[in-house]
Amino acid sequence: QLQLVESGGASVQPGGSLKLSCAASGSPSDYYSIGWFWQAPGKWREFVASISSSGDSTLVAASVKGRFAISRDNALNTAFLFMKTLKPEDTAVYLCAADMVYSDTRAPLYGYWGQGTQVTVSS
Repeated sequence: QLQLVESGGASVQPGGSLKLSCAASGSPSDYYSIGWFWQAPGKWREFVASISSSGDSTLVAASVKGRFAISRDNALNTAFLFMKTLKPEDTAVYLCAADMVYSDTRAPLYGYWGQGTQVTVSS
């Protein structure tokens, strides 16, 4: 029922910034939390950030805290990931996912996923 579509991935230089979007449809926005994950080649899918259904609570991975921020606009049924001061190690496919508990940080706990969007940080 729930459909998620990511967009906004691009190739940028180190120190640059990007905004990723996660558009949702098929369920009211206040019924689910949204998590962002990343997956680099040969690596496990890893938690980046999450936000509660209301937007009142967020969780950000220690590795990106201070550089990445998550938000949502439920009127638009869209969640965002704002990224700044990007580093080469941020290169990955970024995926958004829906869950009922925003504090979940393990990928298998999320039941609905988008297709992913590629972020590449290089000179």
